[in-house]
Amino acid sequence: MPPRAVNRFTNEALEGESEFIIKIHDINDNEPRFTKDPYMARVPEMSDIGTSVIQVTAIDADDATYGNSAKVVYSILEGQPYFSVDPETGLIKTALPGMDREVKENYQVVIQAKDMAGQMGGLSGTTTVSITLSDVNDNPPRFTKSEYSPSGGLVHLGSAVGVIRAMDADIGQNAEMDYRIIGSDGPGMFEITTNRSTQEGVILLRKPLDYERKRQYSLRVQVENVHINPRFYSKGPFRDEATIKIIVEDVDEPPVFERASYVMEVKEDAPKNTAIGSVSASDPDDKTASYTIDRRTDMDRVFNIHAGNGSVFILRELDREENAWHNITVIATEFTNPRQISRVPVYVRVLDVNDNPPTFANNYETFVCENAKANQVIRTVGATDPDAPLGGHRFFFSLAQEAAGKANFSVRDNKNNTASILTRRNSYSTLQKSVYHVPVVISDGEFPMQSSTNTLTIRVCTCDREGNMKACNAEALTARAGLSTGALVAILLCVIILLMIVVLFAALRRQRKKEPLIISKEDVRDNVVSYNDEGGGEEDTQAFDIGTLRNPEAIEDSKQRRDIVPEAFYPPIRRPVLPPTRDNNGDVRDFINQRLQDNDSDPTAPPYDSLATYAYEGNGSVAESLSSLESVTTESDQDYNYLSEWGPRFKKLADLYGGDDSDRDS
Repeated sequence: MPPRAVNRFTNEALEGESEFIIKIHDINDNEPRFTKDPYMARVPEMSDIGTSVIQVTAIDADDATYGNSAKVVYSILEGQPYFSVDPETGLIKTALPGMDREVKENYQVVIQAKDMAGQMGGLSGTTTVSITLSDVNDNPPRFTKSEYSPSGGLVHLGSAVGVIRAMDADIGQNAEMDYRIIGSDGPGMFEITTNRSTQEGVILLRKPLDYERKRQYSLRVQVENVHINPRFYSKGPFRDEATIKIIVEDVDEPPVFERASYVMEVKEDAPKNTAIGSVSASDPDDKTASYTIDRRTDMDRVFNIHAGNGSVFILRELDREENAWHNITVIATEFTNPRQISRVPVYVRVLDVNDNPPTFANNYETFVCENAKANQVIRTVGATDPDAPLGGHRFFFSLAQEAAGKANFSVRDNKNNTASILTRRNSYSTLQKSVYHVPVVISDGEFPMQSSTNTLTIRVCTCDREGNMKACNAEALTARAGLSTGALVAILLCVIILLMIVVLFAALRRQRKKEPLIISKEDVRDNVVSYNDEGGGEEDTQAFDIGTLRNPEAIEDSKQRRDIVPEAFYPPIRRPVLPPTRDNNGDVRDFINQRLQDNDSDPTAPPYDSLATYAYEGNGSVAESLSSLESVTTESDQDYNYLSEWGPRFKKLADLYGGDDSDRDS
């Protein structure tokens, strides 16, 4: 509420309400601040004095209506004598003429903004302006040498003979150059083009070089800037010239074809071995050349060429409708140096012959209403022909002669490569006949004339008064869908047969039983494990380890038979056997006998033998040799009577060896 005077004891007003206005006067307590820091600007090089570069702006937060606290004045602290600044607007301008980008491109200018109109005691702020001189075309191109000498050896037509380059201190489009030949002692032999990415002049060979005719060429080449600035015409012509001397070296050159490519034509009905043209290549060194076809371009071996004269002929009849063009490559090889070869493309065009009859353009099908009127158009048909006559196609339509007398429909040729199918009576009946097949003869107007008979299927349908189809019989609908009743039945039978095969296969898999390993007790087979190792004695650590025989209990748990183990009806009886060692002087024979008795008395053993042959032949073994080859020196030293103690399974061996011993003793 507004202030007023009151009695402090009674709080009564002593006077009416009063209004006071308090005005705060601004002081200079804010320095000017630039809107950007730093500023970035560009100005063309060689600009005139006073060319505008950029305008900077500083804002002072003080009251601009009170005194000079917010009046800003601009000045330049760094950047003289190249640039100046307007003290009131902050517009930076060039102050020095002829600033060259090629000498110095970037400048740093420091601008100060000071309030109080620049008077003593005013606050100030600064900003940096980065000014870059943009390029203008003020430098002409210059060749680094007055004469160039590229070599012309091993150069083919269209390839580069040499490269020259003029230097231009400008950049970008201001450094773009054009090269051209302004003089030559070999007109048309060479041309020069400009590589836009490198600004180099590339000298190309346009005519074959012949060392025997001319061994040196001289060219006068001129280079000129593409984009010339009229301001700098006074600096002289923006072009330069140089001389190029090309020395031709003598090399063994490959054959050269007379043309860069060949085009040959042949009719598609030409018989095989028909010549369709020829190619020709000459060797600059007057050497003989032979011709072949690159089979990578003629995989089907359609063409061949005479090696001597270059005549190209066909090996089989051609079909234009199958392939209208054939592109092959012919190779010319120097006879005395097969490494010198040349290639030329040959394009063979197959000319059309009227050998295909016209046919319907589509697989036409239509319908006729039962209430149709005579001479009513029910369908318009067209034709197509893969042949391509020069004057275009002209087709003729007619009804087949065999159907003309009893036809229910007629064909009217519209003279525009189409024909209309018309009715010949007033009504049709689905009960009488539901589908009609109309034979249409189409012929062309070429020589020799070709014609074909095409069948149009017409269904009889029930229609309304406007001729819109309402219903057709099932047979017609099936025919329109493209599948007959017989086809549907055949598909169904195939599916049923496949299902039966799958079910039968599954049943056979369930009934299949695993065939037993031993079919009968009569099937006694031997499982022979042979260790054909010839060791070198106890010192041979790489041979069979005899420790297995000495300590059988060490491998008892991990030993696995290769036989099929039957179910155990009685627990196996294992008798402890001490392995043969040096202390007990055990015999390996006793060990084997003990193992044999254990297996003979084991009811769980399979009904056939497992024979392990240990062919260990060592010197100095405690167990001695297990073979009869080196165990004894004579047969009389060996006693085989122990074989009779090995059971009935070794009876045959006991009879053979034991009997012989008894006979020998007697």
